[in-house]
Amino acid sequence: MAALADEAAHKRTVLTRVEALKGAGLGAGAALNRDLYEGQLRDSLRGFELQTHLFAVGPADGVQTYSGYANSLPFASRRDYEAWQMRLETYPEAVAQTIELLREAMARGRLWPRASMERLPGQIDRLLVNAEASPFYAPFTRIPEALTSVDAARMRERAQRTIEQAVNPALRALRAFFVDVYLPAAPLEVGLARLPQGDAIYAYYAAFYTTTTMTPHAIHELGLREVARIRAAMEELAPQTGYSGSLPEIFTQLRADPSNYYADAQALLAAYRAIAKRIDPELPRVFHLSSLPRLPYGVVPIPDVTAPDTTTAYYQPGALDGTRAGQYYVNLYQPAQRPIYEMTVLSLHESVPGHHLQIALAQELQGLPEFRRVGPAYTAYVEGWGLYSESLGDDLGLYDDPKSKFGALTYEMWRAVRLVVDTGMHAQGWTRQRAIDYFLANAAKTKLDVENEIDRYITNPGQALAYKIGQLKILELRERARQRLGARFDLRDFHAVVLGEGAVPLDVLERRVDAWLGAAPAA
Repeated sequence: MAALADEAAHKRTVLTRVEALKGAGLGAGAALNRDLYEGQLRDSLRGFELQTHLFAVGPADGVQTYSGYANSLPFASRRDYEAWQMRLETYPEAVAQTIELLREAMARGRLWPRASMERLPGQIDRLLVNAEASPFYAPFTRIPEALTSVDAARMRERAQRTIEQAVNPALRALRAFFVDVYLPAAPLEVGLARLPQGDAIYAYYAAFYTTTTMTPHAIHELGLREVARIRAAMEELAPQTGYSGSLPEIFTQLRADPSNYYADAQALLAAYRAIAKRIDPELPRVFHLSSLPRLPYGVVPIPDVTAPDTTTAYYQPGALDGTRAGQYYVNLYQPAQRPIYEMTVLSLHESVPGHHLQIALAQELQGLPEFRRVGPAYTAYVEGWGLYSESLGDDLGLYDDPKSKFGALTYEMWRAVRLVVDTGMHAQGWTRQRAIDYFLANAAKTKLDVENEIDRYITNPGQALAYKIGQLKILELRERARQRLGARFDLRDFHAVVLGEGAVPLDVLERRVDAWLGAAPAA
Protein backbone atom coordinates (compact mmCIF):
# COMPACT_ATOMS: atom_id res chain seq x y z
CA MET A 1 0.00 0.00 0.00
CA ALA A 2 2.83 2.40 0.85
CA ALA A 3 4.59 1.77 -2.46
CA LEU A 4 1.36 2.39 -4.39
CA ALA A 5 0.84 5.67 -2.53
CA ASP A 6 4.42 6.71 -3.34
CA GLU A 7 3.85 5.90 -6.99
CA ALA A 8 0.70 8.01 -7.07
CA ALA A 9 2.52 10.93 -5.42
CA HIS A 10 5.26 10.69 -8.04
CA LYS A 11 2.68 10.76 -10.84
CA ARG A 12 1.08 13.88 -9.37
CA THR A 13 4.46 15.58 -9.48
CA VAL A 14 5.03 14.51 -13.07
CA LEU A 15 1.52 15.64 -14.02
CA THR A 16 2.27 19.15 -12.71
CA ARG A 17 5.37 19.29 -14.92
CA VAL A 18 3.48 18.00 -17.95
CA GLU A 19 0.66 20.52 -17.42
CA ALA A 20 3.25 23.33 -17.42
CA LEU A 21 4.20 22.39 -21.00
CA LYS A 22 0.74 23.21 -22.34
CA GLY A 23 0.89 26.23 -24.61
CA ALA A 24 4.68 26.15 -24.61
CA GLY A 25 4.97 26.43 -28.39
CA LEU A 26 5.33 22.70 -28.98
CA GLY A 27 5.12 21.34 -32.49
CA ALA A 28 2.12 19.24 -33.49
CA GLY A 29 3.80 15.91 -32.74
CA ALA A 30 5.20 17.01 -29.39
CA ALA A 31 1.87 18.59 -28.42
CA LEU A 32 0.09 15.29 -29.13
CA ASN A 33 2.67 13.42 -27.04
CA ARG A 34 2.12 15.86 -24.19
CA ASP A 35 -1.67 15.53 -24.37
CA LEU A 36 -1.58 11.75 -24.48
CA TYR A 37 0.86 11.52 -21.57
CA GLU A 38 -1.23 13.91 -19.49
CA GLY A 39 -4.31 11.80 -20.20
CA GLN A 40 -2.56 8.61 -19.13
CA LEU A 41 -1.38 10.19 -15.89
CA ARG A 42 -4.88 11.47 -15.11
CA ASP A 43 -6.41 8.06 -15.84
CA SER A 44 -3.92 6.36 -13.54
CA LEU A 45 -4.47 8.81 -10.71
CA ARG A 46 -8.25 8.54 -11.03
CA GLY A 47 -7.92 4.76 -10.77
CA PHE A 48 -5.83 5.16 -7.62
CA GLU A 49 -8.42 7.50 -6.09
CA LEU A 50 -11.10 4.87 -6.73
CA GLN A 51 -8.82 2.19 -5.21
CA THR A 52 -8.88 -0.02 -8.28
CA HIS A 53 -5.46 -1.33 -7.20
CA LEU A 54 -7.26 -3.33 -4.51
CA PHE A 55 -8.59 -5.64 -7.24
CA ALA A 56 -5.14 -7.21 -7.09
CA VAL A 57 -5.98 -10.71 -8.34
CA GLY A 58 -8.42 -12.23 -10.79
CA PRO A 59 -8.71 -15.51 -12.67
CA ALA A 60 -6.56 -14.16 -15.52
CA ASP A 61 -4.09 -11.98 -13.64
CA GLY A 62 -2.29 -11.68 -10.35
CA VAL A 63 0.58 -13.26 -8.52
CA GLN A 64 -0.59 -16.79 -9.38
CA THR A 65 0.14 -16.05 -13.07
CA TYR A 66 3.73 -14.86 -12.65
CA SER A 67 5.25 -18.06 -14.03
CA GLY A 68 3.97 -16.88 -17.41
CA TYR A 69 6.69 -14.22 -17.53
CA ALA A 70 9.07 -17.03 -18.44
CA ASN A 71 7.44 -17.02 -21.89
CA SER A 72 8.45 -13.43 -22.66
CA LEU A 73 11.75 -12.84 -20.86
CA PRO A 74 15.10 -13.58 -22.52
CA PHE A 75 17.08 -16.61 -21.35
CA ALA A 76 20.32 -16.43 -23.27
CA SER A 77 22.96 -15.56 -20.70
CA ARG A 78 23.93 -16.43 -17.16
CA ARG A 79 22.70 -12.99 -16.11
CA ASP A 80 19.23 -13.78 -17.49
CA TYR A 81 19.04 -16.93 -15.36
CA GLU A 82 20.33 -15.10 -12.29
CA ALA A 83 17.59 -12.50 -12.77
CA TRP A 84 14.93 -15.25 -12.92
CA GLN A 85 16.47 -16.88 -9.85
CA MET A 86 16.10 -13.58 -8.01
CA ARG A 87 12.42 -13.48 -9.01
CA LEU A 88 11.99 -16.96 -7.55
CA GLU A 89 13.66 -15.94 -4.30
CA THR A 90 11.50 -12.83 -3.91
CA TYR A 91 8.26 -14.55 -4.94
CA PRO A 92 7.19 -15.18 -1.31
CA GLU A 93 7.40 -11.42 -0.70
CA ALA A 94 5.21 -10.78 -3.76
CA VAL A 95 2.65 -13.29 -2.43
CA ALA A 96 2.72 -11.75 1.05
CA GLN A 97 2.16 -8.26 -0.33
CA THR A 98 -0.67 -9.53 -2.52
CA ILE A 99 -2.36 -11.04 0.53
CA GLU A 100 -1.90 -7.71 2.31
CA LEU A 101 -3.61 -5.91 -0.57
CA LEU A 102 -6.46 -8.42 -0.59
CA ARG A 103 -6.99 -8.02 3.16
CA GLU A 104 -7.26 -4.27 2.59
CA ALA A 105 -9.69 -4.99 -0.25
CA MET A 106 -11.83 -7.05 2.10
CA ALA A 107 -11.87 -4.24 4.65
CA ARG A 108 -13.00 -1.76 1.97
CA GLY A 109 -15.53 -4.03 0.24
CA ARG A 110 -13.50 -4.48 -2.94
CA LEU A 111 -14.05 -8.22 -3.48
CA TRP A 112 -14.62 -10.05 -6.74
CA PRO A 113 -17.56 -12.48 -6.70
CA ARG A 114 -17.15 -16.01 -5.45
CA ALA A 115 -18.27 -17.71 -8.68
CA SER A 116 -15.31 -16.25 -10.58
CA MET A 117 -12.72 -16.44 -7.82
CA GLU A 118 -13.44 -20.10 -7.08
CA ARG A 119 -11.18 -20.82 -10.06
CA LEU A 120 -8.08 -19.67 -8.18
CA PRO A 121 -7.45 -22.64 -5.85
CA GLY A 122 -7.41 -24.92 -8.90
CA GLN A 123 -4.99 -22.59 -10.66
CA ILE A 124 -2.67 -22.72 -7.67
CA ASP A 125 -2.99 -26.52 -7.45
CA ARG A 126 -1.64 -26.76 -11.02
CA LEU A 127 1.44 -24.82 -9.86
CA LEU A 128 1.98 -26.93 -6.74
CA VAL A 129 4.01 -29.69 -8.34
CA ASN A 130 7.51 -31.08 -7.92
CA ALA A 131 10.19 -28.51 -8.65
CA GLU A 132 11.30 -30.08 -11.94
CA ALA A 133 7.70 -30.04 -13.24
CA SER A 134 6.97 -26.49 -12.04
CA PRO A 135 6.35 -23.84 -14.73
CA PHE A 136 8.62 -21.61 -12.62
CA TYR A 137 11.42 -24.08 -13.39
CA ALA A 138 10.75 -24.24 -17.14
CA PRO A 139 13.59 -21.86 -18.17
CA PHE A 140 16.11 -24.18 -16.51
CA THR A 141 15.06 -27.05 -18.77
CA ARG A 142 16.38 -25.14 -21.81
CA ILE A 143 19.70 -23.66 -20.67
CA PRO A 144 21.80 -22.81 -23.76
CA GLU A 145 24.78 -24.99 -24.52
CA ALA A 146 26.98 -21.89 -24.39
CA LEU A 147 26.73 -21.99 -20.60
CA THR A 148 29.08 -24.56 -19.08
CA SER A 149 27.64 -27.80 -17.79
CA VAL A 150 28.90 -26.97 -14.29
CA ASP A 151 27.08 -23.62 -14.30
CA ALA A 152 23.93 -25.26 -15.65
CA ALA A 153 23.95 -27.95 -12.96
CA ARG A 154 24.42 -25.38 -10.20
CA MET A 155 21.67 -23.14 -11.55
CA ARG A 156 19.24 -26.03 -11.79
CA GLU A 157 20.01 -27.26 -8.30
CA ARG A 158 19.57 -23.78 -6.82
CA ALA A 159 16.30 -23.21 -8.68
CA GLN A 160 14.87 -26.55 -7.57
CA ARG A 161 15.76 -25.81 -3.97
CA THR A 162 14.18 -22.34 -4.15
CA ILE A 163 10.97 -23.67 -5.64
CA GLU A 164 10.70 -26.39 -2.98
CA GLN A 165 11.63 -24.16 -0.03
CA ALA A 166 10.23 -20.75 -1.03
CA VAL A 167 7.93 -20.72 -4.06
CA ASN A 168 5.74 -23.73 -3.23
CA PRO A 169 5.29 -22.77 0.47
CA ALA A 170 4.22 -19.29 -0.68
CA LEU A 171 1.71 -20.83 -3.09
CA ARG A 172 0.32 -23.03 -0.31
CA ALA A 173 -0.09 -19.93 1.88
CA LEU A 174 -1.86 -18.14 -0.97
CA ARG A 175 -4.18 -21.09 -1.54
CA ALA A 176 -5.02 -21.30 2.16
CA PHE A 177 -5.81 -17.58 2.21
CA PHE A 178 -8.22 -17.89 -0.72
CA VAL A 179 -9.95 -21.00 0.62
CA ASP A 180 -10.14 -19.99 4.30
CA VAL A 181 -10.42 -16.20 4.16
CA TYR A 182 -11.19 -14.64 0.77
CA LEU A 183 -13.78 -16.97 -0.74
CA PRO A 184 -15.99 -17.17 2.37
CA ALA A 185 -16.13 -13.36 2.37
CA ALA A 186 -16.62 -12.97 -1.40
CA PRO A 187 -20.10 -11.88 -2.50
CA LEU A 188 -22.43 -14.26 -4.29
CA GLU A 189 -23.73 -11.48 -6.52
CA VAL A 190 -21.79 -10.12 -9.49
CA GLY A 191 -21.36 -6.56 -10.70
CA LEU A 192 -19.54 -3.42 -9.61
CA ALA A 193 -22.82 -1.64 -8.92
CA ARG A 194 -23.15 -3.78 -5.77
CA LEU A 195 -19.84 -2.51 -4.33
CA PRO A 196 -19.06 0.79 -2.56
CA GLN A 197 -18.55 3.49 -5.23
CA GLY A 198 -19.32 0.80 -7.77
CA ASP A 199 -21.12 3.08 -10.22
CA ALA A 200 -18.20 5.53 -10.24
CA ILE A 201 -15.68 2.71 -10.66
CA TYR A 202 -17.56 1.25 -13.61
CA ALA A 203 -17.98 4.65 -15.26
CA TYR A 204 -14.21 5.09 -14.90
CA TYR A 205 -13.48 1.71 -16.48
CA ALA A 206 -15.95 2.34 -19.33
CA ALA A 207 -14.35 5.69 -20.16
CA PHE A 208 -10.82 4.32 -19.78
CA TYR A 209 -11.31 1.33 -22.07
CA THR A 210 -13.47 2.99 -24.74
CA THR A 211 -11.71 6.40 -24.76
CA THR A 212 -15.19 7.93 -25.09
CA THR A 213 -17.72 9.66 -22.84
CA MET A 214 -20.46 7.12 -23.56
CA THR A 215 -22.51 6.15 -20.50
CA PRO A 216 -23.04 2.51 -19.54
CA HIS A 217 -26.71 2.90 -20.48
CA ALA A 218 -25.85 4.21 -23.97
CA ILE A 219 -23.36 1.37 -24.45
CA HIS A 220 -25.98 -1.20 -23.40
CA GLU A 221 -28.49 0.19 -25.92
CA LEU A 222 -25.84 0.18 -28.66
CA GLY A 223 -25.16 -3.45 -27.85
CA LEU A 224 -28.81 -4.40 -28.17
CA ARG A 225 -28.99 -2.75 -31.60
CA GLU A 226 -25.84 -4.48 -32.80
CA VAL A 227 -27.04 -7.87 -31.53
CA ALA A 228 -30.29 -7.44 -33.47
CA ARG A 229 -28.44 -6.39 -36.66
CA ILE A 230 -25.93 -9.25 -36.57
CA ARG A 231 -28.60 -11.78 -35.62
CA ALA A 232 -30.52 -10.88 -38.78
CA ALA A 233 -27.38 -11.49 -40.86
CA MET A 234 -26.84 -14.85 -39.13
CA GLU A 235 -30.42 -15.93 -39.78
CA GLU A 236 -29.97 -15.12 -43.48
CA LEU A 237 -26.74 -17.14 -43.72
CA ALA A 238 -27.64 -20.02 -41.39
CA PRO A 239 -29.46 -22.26 -43.94
CA GLN A 240 -26.29 -22.34 -46.07
CA THR A 241 -24.30 -24.01 -43.26
CA GLY A 242 -25.99 -27.36 -43.83
CA TYR A 243 -28.10 -27.28 -40.67
CA SER A 244 -31.78 -26.50 -40.34
CA GLY A 245 -34.18 -25.08 -37.80
CA SER A 246 -34.24 -21.90 -35.76
CA LEU A 247 -31.05 -20.00 -35.03
CA PRO A 248 -30.71 -21.47 -31.50
CA GLU A 249 -31.25 -24.95 -32.97
CA ILE A 250 -28.52 -24.32 -35.54
CA PHE A 251 -26.21 -23.13 -32.75
CA THR A 252 -26.86 -26.41 -30.95
CA GLN A 253 -26.14 -28.46 -34.08
CA LEU A 254 -22.94 -26.55 -34.78
CA ARG A 255 -21.68 -27.10 -31.23
CA ALA A 256 -22.62 -30.80 -31.24
CA ASP A 257 -21.33 -31.83 -34.68
CA PRO A 258 -17.98 -33.66 -34.19
CA SER A 259 -16.93 -32.76 -37.74
CA ASN A 260 -16.54 -29.16 -36.51
CA TYR A 261 -13.62 -30.06 -34.21
CA TYR A 262 -10.16 -31.55 -34.43
CA ALA A 263 -9.61 -34.80 -32.58
CA ASP A 264 -6.49 -33.82 -30.69
CA ALA A 265 -4.40 -30.85 -29.64
CA GLN A 266 -1.56 -31.37 -32.13
CA ALA A 267 -3.94 -31.45 -35.10
CA LEU A 268 -5.56 -28.27 -33.80
CA LEU A 269 -2.19 -26.52 -33.48
CA ALA A 270 -1.12 -27.60 -36.97
CA ALA A 271 -4.37 -26.23 -38.41
CA TYR A 272 -3.88 -22.86 -36.70
CA ARG A 273 -0.37 -22.64 -38.17
CA ALA A 274 -1.65 -23.52 -41.63
CA ILE A 275 -4.27 -20.76 -41.44
CA ALA A 276 -1.62 -18.22 -40.44
CA LYS A 277 0.50 -19.08 -43.47
CA ARG A 278 -2.56 -18.85 -45.69
CA ILE A 279 -3.26 -15.29 -44.52
CA ASP A 280 0.26 -13.88 -44.90
CA PRO A 281 0.55 -13.77 -48.72
CA GLU A 282 -2.86 -12.09 -49.10
CA LEU A 283 -1.98 -8.99 -47.05
CA PRO A 284 -0.64 -6.85 -49.95
CA ARG A 285 -4.19 -6.78 -51.31
CA VAL A 286 -5.20 -4.32 -48.58
CA PHE A 287 -1.91 -2.97 -47.13
CA HIS A 288 1.00 -1.06 -48.60
CA LEU A 289 4.30 -2.84 -47.95
CA SER A 290 5.26 0.10 -45.72
CA SER A 291 2.30 -0.81 -43.45
CA LEU A 292 3.58 -4.36 -42.89
CA PRO A 293 5.93 -4.89 -39.93
CA ARG A 294 9.35 -6.50 -40.30
CA LEU A 295 9.02 -8.53 -37.10
CA PRO A 296 7.69 -12.08 -37.66
CA TYR A 297 5.29 -13.94 -35.39
CA GLY A 298 4.77 -17.51 -34.27
CA VAL A 299 1.75 -19.63 -33.38
CA VAL A 300 2.27 -21.37 -30.03
CA PRO A 301 0.13 -23.19 -27.42
CA ILE A 302 -1.14 -21.43 -24.31
CA PRO A 303 0.72 -23.03 -21.36
CA ASP A 304 -1.08 -26.02 -19.87
CA VAL A 305 -1.05 -24.49 -16.38
CA THR A 306 -3.25 -21.55 -17.45
CA ALA A 307 -5.16 -22.97 -20.43
CA PRO A 308 -8.25 -24.28 -18.56
CA ASP A 309 -9.13 -20.77 -17.31
CA THR A 310 -7.96 -18.83 -20.37
CA THR A 311 -9.95 -17.65 -23.35
CA THR A 312 -9.53 -19.07 -26.84
CA ALA A 313 -6.40 -17.17 -27.79
CA TYR A 314 -4.32 -14.06 -27.17
CA TYR A 315 -1.38 -12.19 -28.64
CA GLN A 316 1.90 -11.36 -26.91
CA PRO A 317 4.01 -8.62 -28.53
CA GLY A 318 7.58 -9.24 -29.54
CA ALA A 319 10.62 -7.55 -28.01
CA LEU A 320 11.31 -3.93 -28.95
CA ASP A 321 14.85 -4.83 -29.98
CA GLY A 322 13.64 -7.57 -32.31
CA THR A 323 15.19 -10.43 -30.33
CA ARG A 324 11.82 -12.13 -29.73
CA ALA A 325 9.06 -12.50 -32.31
CA GLY A 326 5.42 -11.77 -31.61
CA GLN A 327 3.47 -14.79 -30.40
CA TYR A 328 -0.10 -15.80 -31.25
CA TYR A 329 -1.10 -18.06 -28.34
CA VAL A 330 -3.85 -20.60 -29.06
CA ASN A 331 -5.77 -22.65 -26.51
CA LEU A 332 -5.42 -26.39 -27.09
CA TYR A 333 -7.23 -27.40 -23.89
CA GLN A 334 -10.23 -29.61 -24.76
CA PRO A 335 -10.01 -29.53 -28.59
CA ALA A 336 -13.65 -30.66 -28.73
CA GLN A 337 -14.55 -27.17 -27.47
CA ARG A 338 -12.56 -25.32 -30.20
CA PRO A 339 -14.71 -25.06 -33.36
CA ILE A 340 -13.00 -25.18 -36.75
CA TYR A 341 -15.40 -22.55 -38.11
CA GLU A 342 -13.98 -19.98 -35.65
CA MET A 343 -10.31 -20.54 -36.42
CA THR A 344 -9.92 -18.25 -39.44
CA VAL A 345 -11.64 -15.26 -37.88
CA LEU A 346 -9.73 -15.76 -34.63
CA SER A 347 -6.42 -15.84 -36.50
CA LEU A 348 -7.26 -12.66 -38.39
CA HIS A 349 -7.86 -10.92 -35.07
CA GLU A 350 -4.87 -12.13 -33.07
CA SER A 351 -2.13 -12.38 -35.71
CA VAL A 352 -2.41 -10.57 -39.04
CA PRO A 353 -3.91 -8.26 -40.08
CA GLY A 354 -4.94 -7.84 -36.44
CA HIS A 355 -2.84 -7.53 -33.33
CA HIS A 356 0.55 -8.60 -34.62
CA LEU A 357 0.45 -6.35 -37.66
CA GLN A 358 -0.76 -3.30 -35.72
CA ILE A 359 1.34 -3.69 -32.56
CA ALA A 360 4.57 -4.75 -34.25
CA LEU A 361 4.23 -1.89 -36.75
CA ALA A 362 3.70 0.59 -33.89
CA GLN A 363 6.83 -0.71 -32.18
CA GLU A 364 8.79 -0.06 -35.38
CA LEU A 365 7.50 3.49 -35.96
CA GLN A 366 10.32 6.02 -35.86
CA GLY A 367 10.08 9.17 -33.76
CA LEU A 368 7.47 8.04 -31.24
CA PRO A 369 8.37 8.19 -27.53
CA GLU A 370 8.61 4.83 -25.83
CA PHE A 371 5.38 5.25 -23.85
CA ARG A 372 3.49 5.33 -27.15
CA ARG A 373 5.32 2.38 -28.66
CA VAL A 374 4.73 -0.04 -25.80
CA GLY A 375 1.68 1.23 -23.94
CA PRO A 376 -0.37 1.27 -21.90
CA ALA A 377 -2.27 0.75 -25.10
CA TYR A 378 -5.54 2.44 -25.93
CA THR A 379 -7.75 -0.62 -25.80
CA ALA A 380 -10.54 0.77 -27.99
CA TYR A 381 -8.02 1.37 -30.77
CA VAL A 382 -6.05 -1.87 -30.37
CA GLU A 383 -9.02 -4.19 -29.91
CA GLY A 384 -11.16 -2.16 -32.28
CA TRP A 385 -8.50 -2.74 -34.93
CA GLY A 386 -8.43 -6.43 -34.07
CA LEU A 387 -12.20 -6.74 -34.53
CA TYR A 388 -12.13 -4.59 -37.68
CA SER A 389 -9.43 -6.92 -39.05
CA GLU A 390 -11.85 -9.82 -38.84
CA SER A 391 -14.03 -8.11 -41.45
CA LEU A 392 -11.03 -7.98 -43.79
CA GLY A 393 -11.40 -11.73 -44.26
CA ASP A 394 -13.87 -10.87 -47.02
CA ASP A 395 -11.39 -8.55 -48.77
CA LEU A 396 -8.68 -11.20 -48.45
CA GLY A 397 -10.86 -14.01 -49.84
CA LEU A 398 -10.57 -16.11 -46.68
CA TYR A 399 -14.22 -16.73 -45.81
CA ASP A 400 -14.65 -19.17 -48.65
CA ASP A 401 -17.33 -21.42 -47.14
CA PRO A 402 -20.58 -20.65 -45.28
CA LYS A 403 -19.37 -22.08 -41.96
CA SER A 404 -16.27 -19.87 -41.81
CA LYS A 405 -18.39 -16.82 -42.67
CA PHE A 406 -20.88 -17.89 -40.00
CA GLY A 407 -17.92 -18.12 -37.62
CA ALA A 408 -17.01 -14.52 -38.50
CA LEU A 409 -20.55 -13.40 -37.71
CA THR A 410 -20.39 -15.42 -34.49
CA TYR A 411 -17.28 -13.52 -33.47
CA GLU A 412 -18.80 -10.15 -34.29
CA MET A 413 -21.88 -11.17 -32.35
CA TRP A 414 -19.60 -12.17 -29.46
CA ARG A 415 -18.31 -8.59 -29.24
CA ALA A 416 -21.80 -7.11 -29.55
CA VAL A 417 -23.02 -9.40 -26.78
CA ARG A 418 -20.19 -8.08 -24.63
CA LEU A 419 -21.68 -4.59 -24.72
CA VAL A 420 -24.93 -5.99 -23.36
CA VAL A 421 -23.68 -8.43 -20.71
CA ASP A 422 -20.81 -6.30 -19.37
CA THR A 423 -23.06 -3.30 -18.79
CA GLY A 424 -25.86 -5.65 -17.75
CA MET A 425 -23.85 -7.20 -14.92
CA HIS A 426 -21.98 -4.09 -13.78
CA ALA A 427 -24.64 -1.40 -14.18
CA GLN A 428 -28.05 -3.07 -14.46
CA GLY A 429 -28.07 -5.84 -11.89
CA TRP A 430 -27.79 -8.86 -14.19
CA THR A 431 -26.77 -12.17 -12.63
CA ARG A 432 -23.89 -14.27 -13.93
CA GLN A 433 -26.33 -16.92 -15.15
CA ARG A 434 -28.44 -14.38 -17.02
CA ALA A 435 -25.32 -13.16 -18.80
CA ILE A 436 -24.31 -16.73 -19.71
CA ASP A 437 -27.81 -17.54 -21.00
CA TYR A 438 -27.96 -14.37 -23.09
CA PHE A 439 -24.56 -15.16 -24.59
CA LEU A 440 -25.47 -18.75 -25.48
CA ALA A 441 -28.76 -17.66 -27.00
CA ASN A 442 -27.09 -15.25 -29.41
CA ALA A 443 -23.75 -16.81 -30.39
CA ALA A 444 -22.60 -20.26 -31.51
CA LYS A 445 -19.71 -20.32 -29.04
CA THR A 446 -19.27 -23.32 -26.76
CA LYS A 447 -20.36 -23.33 -23.12
CA LEU A 448 -16.77 -23.55 -21.87
CA ASP A 449 -15.78 -20.47 -23.85
CA VAL A 450 -18.85 -18.56 -22.73
CA GLU A 451 -18.31 -19.26 -19.02
CA ASN A 452 -14.64 -18.29 -19.28
CA GLU A 453 -15.64 -15.11 -21.07
CA ILE A 454 -18.31 -14.11 -18.57
CA ASP A 455 -15.92 -14.64 -15.66
CA ARG A 456 -13.41 -12.48 -17.48
CA TYR A 457 -15.95 -9.64 -17.78
CA ILE A 458 -16.86 -9.98 -14.11
CA THR A 459 -13.28 -9.45 -12.95
CA ASN A 460 -12.11 -7.10 -15.74
CA PRO A 461 -15.01 -4.64 -15.98
CA GLY A 462 -15.28 -2.44 -19.03
CA GLN A 463 -12.41 -3.98 -21.02
CA ALA A 464 -14.82 -5.98 -23.16
CA LEU A 465 -16.60 -2.78 -24.23
CA ALA A 466 -13.60 -1.56 -26.20
CA TYR A 467 -13.78 -4.01 -29.12
CA LYS A 468 -17.10 -3.14 -30.71
CA ILE A 469 -16.88 0.57 -30.00
CA GLY A 470 -13.44 0.77 -31.58
CA GLN A 471 -14.48 -1.33 -34.58
CA LEU A 472 -17.57 0.78 -35.23
CA LYS A 473 -15.50 3.98 -35.19
CA ILE A 474 -12.99 2.57 -37.70
CA LEU A 475 -15.82 1.40 -39.97
CA GLU A 476 -17.47 4.82 -39.68
CA LEU A 477 -14.23 6.55 -40.67
CA ARG A 478 -13.68 4.10 -43.57
CA GLU A 479 -17.15 4.87 -44.95
CA ARG A 480 -16.53 8.60 -44.50
CA ALA A 481 -13.35 8.25 -46.55
CA ARG A 482 -15.10 6.20 -49.21
CA GLN A 483 -17.85 8.82 -49.56
CA ARG A 484 -15.35 11.68 -49.69
CA LEU A 485 -12.90 10.12 -52.16
CA GLY A 486 -15.26 8.12 -54.36
CA ALA A 487 -13.39 6.21 -57.07
CA ARG A 488 -10.05 7.47 -55.70
CA PHE A 489 -10.56 5.63 -52.40
CA ASP A 490 -7.80 3.06 -51.83
CA LEU A 491 -8.20 0.80 -48.81
CA ARG A 492 -4.42 0.57 -48.50
CA ASP A 493 -4.17 4.36 -48.11
CA PHE A 494 -6.87 4.36 -45.43
CA HIS A 495 -5.10 1.64 -43.48
CA ALA A 496 -1.81 3.54 -43.69
CA VAL A 497 -3.47 6.58 -42.11
CA VAL A 498 -5.16 4.55 -39.36
CA LEU A 499 -1.95 2.70 -38.49
CA GLY A 500 0.51 5.52 -39.00
CA GLU A 501 0.56 7.00 -35.46
CA GLY A 502 0.29 3.81 -33.44
CA ALA A 503 -2.46 3.38 -30.86
CA VAL A 504 -4.35 6.57 -29.99
CA PRO A 505 -7.71 7.47 -28.41
CA LEU A 506 -10.63 7.28 -30.83
CA ASP A 507 -11.15 11.06 -30.96
CA VAL A 508 -7.48 11.51 -31.93
CA LEU A 509 -7.88 8.86 -34.64
CA GLU A 510 -10.94 10.64 -36.00
CA ARG A 511 -9.08 13.97 -36.18
CA ARG A 512 -6.21 12.25 -37.97
CA VAL A 513 -8.49 10.73 -40.63
CA ASP A 514 -10.39 14.01 -41.05
CA ALA A 515 -7.11 15.90 -41.54
CA TRP A 516 -6.11 13.39 -44.23
CA LEU A 517 -9.46 13.77 -45.95
CA GLY A 518 -9.34 17.56 -45.61
CA ALA A 519 -6.09 17.59 -47.57
CA ALA A 520 -7.64 15.57 -50.40
CA PRO A 521 -10.00 17.05 -52.99
CA ALA A 522 -13.52 15.68 -52.85
CA ALA A 523 -14.65 13.18 -55.46
